Amino acid sequence: MTGDLAGADARADSGRMTSSRIVLNAFDMTCVTHQNPGLWRHPDNRADQYNTLGYWQDLARTLERGKFDAVFIADVVGLYDLYRGTAAASFIDADQVPVNDPLFQVPAMAAVTNRLGFGVTVAVTYEQPYLLARKFSTLDQLTGGRVGINVVTSYLDSAARNLGLQKQIKHDDRYGLADEFLDVTYKLWEGSWEDGAVVKDRERGVYTDPTKVHPIQHDGEYFTVPGIHLSEPSPQRTPVIYQAGASSRGRDFAAKHGEALFIIATSPEQARPITDDIRDRAEAQGRSRDSVKILTLLTVVTAETDDAARAKYDELASYASLEGGLALAGGWTGIDFSTLDPDVPLEYVDNDSLRSVLAMFTTADPDKKWTPRDVAAYLAIGGLGKVIVGGPETIADELERWIEVGGLDGFNLAYAITPGTFEDFVEYVVPELQRRGRVWDDYPVESDGTLRSHLSGAPTGLVADDHPAAQYRGAHTDGASAATGSLPSPFAAEDDVLAQLQGESDLVASDTPR
Repeated sequence: MTGDLAGADARADSGRMTSSRIVLNAFDMTCVTHQNPGLWRHPDNRADQYNTLGYWQDLARTLERGKFDAVFIADVVGLYDLYRGTAAASFIDADQVPVNDPLFQVPAMAAVTNRLGFGVTVAVTYEQPYLLARKFSTLDQLTGGRVGINVVTSYLDSAARNLGLQKQIKHDDRYGLADEFLDVTYKLWEGSWEDGAVVKDRERGVYTDPTKVHPIQHDGEYFTVPGIHLSEPSPQRTPVIYQAGASSRGRDFAAKHGEALFIIATSPEQARPITDDIRDRAEAQGRSRDSVKILTLLTVVTAETDDAARAKYDELASYASLEGGLALAGGWTGIDFSTLDPDVPLEYVDNDSLRSVLAMFTTADPDKKWTPRDVAAYLAIGGLGKVIVGGPETIADELERWIEVGGLDGFNLAYAITPGTFEDFVEYVVPELQRRGRVWDDYPVESDGTLRSHLSGAPTGLVADDHPAAQYRGAHTDGASAATGSLPSPFAAEDDVLAQLQGESDLVASDTPR
């Protein structure tokens, strides 16, 4: 692969640029090789420090200095083991293995930042909504409302086999499960605890008013969750919902639930039909077209000048591993590329892996025919995302062209080496984008500091009224309270309830042997 050197031609074609703010997410993963096979060997790459808090805290400080909206942490729960029928190539190149849990570094990053958000990937196919809701309420509380959840359904058979299944659930069925999963968590986050349930009344000895806490009584196809949410409401209640579904079923799911959506495209022209389609689907779901922030995956290689950036790209590319790239591509597409003629164009095959990835290399651009050799070269730097190369003005011009032509709101920025690629972007590109009014000079003081407030521009971090989670606000306040047995009826007056509870508490205390 060769990176695109954006220049005068691209600037001439860019047309009128919008003045909207560009959303910036950094894309990382709790592993050594995320999307750049072979580049872990580069002497300036610190990716092998993924299992230290210092690495993540330094990255968080860099991104907040660059006014990024969030760092987005990818995840998989299986191995890339299709290439040559073994995971050997993945182990040799550390292609997303070893891989750690993406949740645990978030509080450490939050401790050294004030406004940076954190998107965390979770494969809901293998989780329970009752427990996951508590995890994300906890993270949202500890970060002051700066957390989002990237809802994925997992695409690796190796994950399914190790989590109690013979093979992964069918593609569209996984989305049915995920849809109900989110429905349950929305009920827990939005409808189980009323506003004002936590009273912290020291004089009366009441921390939580039980008449304002409600079981959700969910009984569905995949999950049965009758009880209450274990955590008190967090700043956002429902964390920001990230989504990356790109098949027809995936786009419906993303348009319904997603607030920050990731797409993959090889050009802004290819991105435009995707973004238009997603916004059409969101509107059909009763949501506004701009309620979803759509980001595409890009890798930026930059330096002081175009020539310096090109030299940097060439030096980085010399470390690329084609075998590692094909191992990753096999996991993403469900194809063992070692069985194909490297110079025969690929054809689309309907399977249960990432359909959008295979479509990108087969059907998305009818004028381009991709061979396995082309795919391996494309993945050498930046993985599935496009790579653009140039100095600050060149990069800013090209990013604006992607926004305008592609109908995008921002970018999910991957790295060639870490943290160097992010440090270069913050040093060279962010000041140019700030000069053009495309990136904040500082985070907005009028927001409440939550991730959702930053993304939406709304003053508070609560979900918008047109989001499906909003339907559960107060939806369970007319049902049974958490109190049972001899405790008071939830329909009693609050003062009477609290008085009765206090009396029972005093009676128990006085009768207890000391």
